[in-house]
Amino acid sequence: MKVNAHSNFWLRSSVYSGTNTRSLIPGLFNGLGARRILLVSDAGLENAGVVKKVAETFEQQKLGAKAEIVGQFLGVTQDAASKCVNEALKYAREVHADAILAIGGGSVIDTAKALKYGLYKGITDINDSIPSGFLYEGFPKAQSMNIPHISVATTAGTGSEVSPIAVIYNEHKNVKMNIYNVFLSSDVAILDPELTVGLPSDITAFTGADALTHAFEAIISPAATTITDAYAYQAIRVIERNLPRAVKDGTNIEARMEMLHGSMMGITAFCSALNAIPVHNFAHAYGALFRIPHGLSNAVLLPVVMESIPDLYLQKAHLIAEAFSVKVQDEDSKRILAKVVEKLRVFLSDLGLPSDFSAYEINQPDMERILKAVMTDPAAANYPMSEELIMSVVSRVSPVRINRSKKASP
Repeated sequence: MKVNAHSNFWLRSSVYSGTNTRSLIPGLFNGLGARRILLVSDAGLENAGVVKKVAETFEQQKLGAKAEIVGQFLGVTQDAASKCVNEALKYAREVHADAILAIGGGSVIDTAKALKYGLYKGITDINDSIPSGFLYEGFPKAQSMNIPHISVATTAGTGSEVSPIAVIYNEHKNVKMNIYNVFLSSDVAILDPELTVGLPSDITAFTGADALTHAFEAIISPAATTITDAYAYQAIRVIERNLPRAVKDGTNIEARMEMLHGSMMGITAFCSALNAIPVHNFAHAYGALFRIPHGLSNAVLLPVVMESIPDLYLQKAHLIAEAFSVKVQDEDSKRILAKVVEKLRVFLSDLGLPSDFSAYEINQPDMERILKAVMTDPAAANYPMSEELIMSVVSRVSPVRINRSKKASP
C-alpha cells in the first residue's frame, strides 16, 4: 500500500478454538454480564442435534451461574432474509433478551448481527435502516452496543463470526444489503470442529470456496497491506491443504479445525482490505436473483472473473501462486496467473463443484436483471465494471440456458 494512504486493521472478537470449546460458553456469557440469552439458529441445525449440543452446556454449569437461555429463535432461512431479522427482533423483545447466542453459518450469524444492531438502535424493520442498500458506520461513529454476543460457527466459509459485516437479503427488492459496523462482530467466536463434522460434503465444499474467495479478493485488493496479505496468504495455504481432506472425510477433525481457522483468517483479511471485490459483486447478484448459495456462486465465478479481469490479479500473481502451491519457474506474471487459474479449476472440480450455473433457471430475459443487479450492487461502488465485461462473465457462467433461449428466439 502507499504510505500516505490510511488503513485500518480491526480485531475485536476473542476466538476460542478446539474440540468442546462450546463448554466454555456459559462462563463466557457470565463474564460478559449476560442474564437473558436469545439463542438464534435454524431448523436444520436443530434437527441435526447441534443446537442441543450447545444448549445443554447451560445445564452443566455450576450453581450460581447467572446467564440462561430464555428463548430460541430457529426460523433463520437462507441468506439472512430481512423478514427473519424482523421476526427475531420482535421475539427478542417479547422474551426481554439482553444477550445473543448465534449457532450456525453465515445466514444465522448475519441474522444475529442484524438483530443486535436492531436492538441497539431500537429498530423494528431492518430494511428501514439500510435505505440505500449499504450502511457504513466506522469508528469513532460506531460505538459499543453493549449486548453480550457469542457466535458458534458451524461452517468454515463466511467467517461471519468475526467480521464487522452483516449481509441481509431484502426479499422485497431482491437485493442483498450490507451493514458495516465495527461492533457488529461477536464478542466471542467459538470454533469447535466437533460441531462441523456432520456438514455434508457439498456444503463443506462450497462454503470452503467462499473462504478461499475471501482470501483471493483480499490479497489483490488495492487496499491490501502487509498485515492483510499475511492473513490472506495463510488462509489460502490452509484451505488449499485442508478443504479436500474435509470434503473427502467429514470426520477428519484436524481438517475441520484448520478450515475454521482458514475461514476466520480469510474474512479478517477481506474486511480489513475491503475495496475491489468483483467476484462477490457477481455472487451477490446471482444469490439475490436466483437464490444460489453464496459459496457456490463464488466457486463458479472466481476462476472466470480472474481470467476476465487479469490486470487486477497480475501484481500479486507470484504471491497467490506461492500460497496456492502452484509451481512456477522463471515465468512472467501472465503465465503464472494462468497456472493459478488452471489449478483453481481442477481444485474446485475435484471438490465436486460445478463450473457454471446451468443447473439453475437462468434464461435470456434474465440478462438485463443480472446486468442491473451487478451494476447497482454496493460492491460496484469501489470497482465498477463495464456492461461489456459483465455480460462477458455472465455468458460464460450461464451458457446452456442462454444459448437455448437464443436458439428458440424467432
